[in-house]
Amino acid sequence: MTTARASDDASHPPGPASGHGRTGAARGAGTKGVPRARREEQIVAAALEEFGRHGHASASMASIARRVGVTKPMLYTYFGSKDGLYLACLEHIATRLVAVIDAAMAPGPSDERLPQTVLTAIFEALEGRRRAWFVLYDKTLPPGSELRLAAQRHREAIDELAASGTAALLRDHGHEDPLDADALKHVWTGTVSALVAWWVSRPDQSAQDMSARCARLFSAVRSSS
Repeated sequence: MTTARASDDASHPPGPASGHGRTGAARGAGTKGVPRARREEQIVAAALEEFGRHGHASASMASIARRVGVTKPMLYTYFGSKDGLYLACLEHIATRLVAVIDAAMAPGPSDERLPQTVLTAIFEALEGRRRAWFVLYDKTLPPGSELRLAAQRHREAIDELAASGTAALLRDHGHEDPLDADALKHVWTGTVSALVAWWVSRPDQSAQDMSARCARLFSAVRSSS
């Protein structure tokens, strides 16, 4: 099934690209009376689910088109190629996550509620598009490819936020060892990834449910230390 999808996607040659691979002919107009900007939002939303569920390697452009209710050639008209659509999805979710994490960290690391605040921001940003997290951390991207490098840049931006937050938190408690800060950053990023993966597997749990659950977990950890 995966092989069939891959050959199906590859059989349609990418059109001339500009921006995210969009052609001049399609600029300004949507399809079936849907404004172009709205149609692009629909395509990206469907592609985030498809790429997040199957990974770039096995994701199907035909499946994305069916989710939106457009033809597969229309995806190529809008985004130029499968890679162009993936890059648009990556930019969309990474920009959103960096923005909400940065905003959540504004109070400063001395706030003991900061970990829960950051997690709540992440859950709320992913609500309705939970598998988008796996687009950012897609393990199927070819090594050395433009896609892998782009994803790595976005992951590094999120890692930098985590590193600055954990280092400042330790400094506020009188700890200056950079290795301690690096270790804590890895603990934190691993915890976030594990919690998001747990949440994705439990669709009955809302972002609000997860925020409350994390508050209970952090409270239990603090009380036992």
